[in-house]
Amino acid sequence: MPDPPSKARCDIWGTHEIYCCGSQVQISPNDIEVLTEPMVDHCPLHEALYGTKNIDAESVCKSVHMKVERYGFCCRNRQFDTEPTVAYGASEMMCVWLEKGLIDCAVTVCEGAGTVTATKGKLVQAIGARLTGIIKTSPISEVIDRIEAEGGMVLDKASAQIDQVEGLKRALASGHKQIAVSVAGFQAQAISEIRRIEADPASDVLVFSVCNTCVRNTHLAHIAKADIVCASASKILRKEIGRKALLQLGVTIPVYALTEKGKKLILAYLAEFRHNLVIFRTGRLPYRVKGKGPILKERNRSQKLQAPASRIGGYNDKEEKSRIVARRKV
Repeated sequence: MPDPPSKARCDIWGTHEIYCCGSQVQISPNDIEVLTEPMVDHCPLHEALYGTKNIDAESVCKSVHMKVERYGFCCRNRQFDTEPTVAYGASEMMCVWLEKGLIDCAVTVCEGAGTVTATKGKLVQAIGARLTGIIKTSPISEVIDRIEAEGGMVLDKASAQIDQVEGLKRALASGHKQIAVSVAGFQAQAISEIRRIEADPASDVLVFSVCNTCVRNTHLAHIAKADIVCASASKILRKEIGRKALLQLGVTIPVYALTEKGKKLILAYLAEFRHNLVIFRTGRLPYRVKGKGPILKERNRSQKLQAPASRIGGYNDKEEKSRIVARRKV
């Protein structure tokens, strides 16, 4: 693994908004601001990556700051690390699929660049290794240049636009046919748009639904059209999408294959997996183990989930967003 960037050189460039543990976070040159309280009290994956046992606004702020300092997140000297970070991540799987020739293009998202199409597995992994849901981002020329040097194509270099539907259209126009597209939960309606585009029999599109901690009931009809779904910390997805699965990968943060295409590609990924596995059949899915998986905050367990705000990319109303619950100077 390459050495992390030096702290002195990790200067945030532009303004970015992401989701982390269900919190909406704004990252700018002067501050990291947690705009909403996290939905998650504990996440085993977050603890493994950042050492956080109990998640609150301050710990979210700290973990984002750690990504900035250690990996150049949202910085001009962003680290492009090609080593696998999690066992069953979207970028890890897409990397293998590209290297095995099972797909010829991936449409993903990178902070500092927006929607990106890539044909090299290592680039997809380097982009997505430590990424969480990017709501919006600002262009960073050094990040864009690095992506293009590795053969990637940025949808809009001037604005760093995030639009997975337009990214798919660009990939199809470039002659790609077998394409994997990642779609974050807060953009779930894009999955339905992608399926309409895929009506062209010459195209073969796999949709990987990611970053789903905050999804609501109104998103389920769209997410159900995906091929592969990461449940993140969502109880709704475990209950409603998990029971539709043909295959489940993992227990702590389960990943569900909803189609034969998704199932075949997951099995192809597992054929290259370097660690020991246990595979068994079950009468029904989802498969759960008590005590495994993220723990939601008490207020979120009984709270009825509302429809998303009209604001593109966000879930929270204006009053909620205007309240900064944690801030860290950078």
